[in-house]
Amino acid sequence: MMRLLAEKTKTRLRYLTVSVMIICITPLCEKGRMLNGAHSSNVFAGKDITCAIDLGDDMYGSHGLETGFNYELLGRFSKDNHCNVRIIAAGKNEDYIDSLLNGKVDIVITHEVDSLDQDGINILKKMMGCSVWAIKDAGQNKTRQLDNWISYMLNSDDFKEMHNRYSKSYNPHRMAEKGIRTDMASPYDQLIRKYAADLGWDWRMLAAVLYQESRFSINSRSSRGAQGLMQVMPQTGLYYGIDDLLDPEKNLKAGTSHLLRLQKIFAKYDLQKDELIKFTLAAYNAGEGRVADCRNFASAIGVDNTNWDEITKIIPLMREDAILEEESVRLGKFQGHETIAYVENVMSHYQAICSICPVI
Repeated sequence: MMRLLAEKTKTRLRYLTVSVMIICITPLCEKGRMLNGAHSSNVFAGKDITCAIDLGDDMYGSHGLETGFNYELLGRFSKDNHCNVRIIAAGKNEDYIDSLLNGKVDIVITHEVDSLDQDGINILKKMMGCSVWAIKDAGQNKTRQLDNWISYMLNSDDFKEMHNRYSKSYNPHRMAEKGIRTDMASPYDQLIRKYAADLGWDWRMLAAVLYQESRFSINSRSSRGAQGLMQVMPQTGLYYGIDDLLDPEKNLKAGTSHLLRLQKIFAKYDLQKDELIKFTLAAYNAGEGRVADCRNFASAIGVDNTNWDEITKIIPLMREDAILEEESVRLGKFQGHETIAYVENVMSHYQAICSICPVI
């Protein structure tokens, strides 16, 4: 009798175990089917997908940091759909609609424009602000899978968190004037904290550099060719092994690697920490050679060359023709207006960010 009871108990436990497994696995399968467009096969899996973001320079735009938001969203799309996504950003006067139609790119993210309203293009749901994702009309499987994935993302907590980070205004001075207190200085605080630690800086100082350089817009480009969050020149990026300056983390890695190299140069002169940062910032803007000229000239005329404020006082002399005869100056005349303003601006941004983010 006892043996029979034990067998029945084992049988019930097996049925219970199977039932629990079915209950737990079914939602995962449903999510998988949703991400795969309700098909048994993922049409994007293992594919190389080229995506063009054509939203202009967010640094001066009115729609928030849409380029960075969509860049991060594409990274999530790549992960969820097991595909390799190559992301490019449109330059000034570049139009990727024709590239979409002739198959050179697979997805174009742009603002709603009349050029999208034509045969051969499917416009998907709006993601943020005025930006939409568009794909070539090349079969329903891709459209359905992408549309289903977007629907899933729009209702996810991850999307809400991302949208919250990128839809804010991050002007530290306006926020400080309003008395705002927050723990967010930018959409990239996590990355900024990581790379500021490599420099030994308060992360808010590095955030101030990013704000000065790009207003936290990954698609910012200068007339000289500098790109991204830290306005890194392509040749500088390559020097540090970085060839994709649109990528926020890679841009930060290149920029902070350069800052670290410059900081090591000036650390040899036993400067106070605040002064070391200022000289490093000046060199990031003007180049270490120019700053070395300023320090050498200051020393030659008996001015303290360990204090940046004292250096700014002698820079007007470096704009004169007479500086060309000065043996301590190797690179000739130096206007210096931009560099003086650069250091002042970064320090001002830092004070504002410290005000709104009082906790390190």
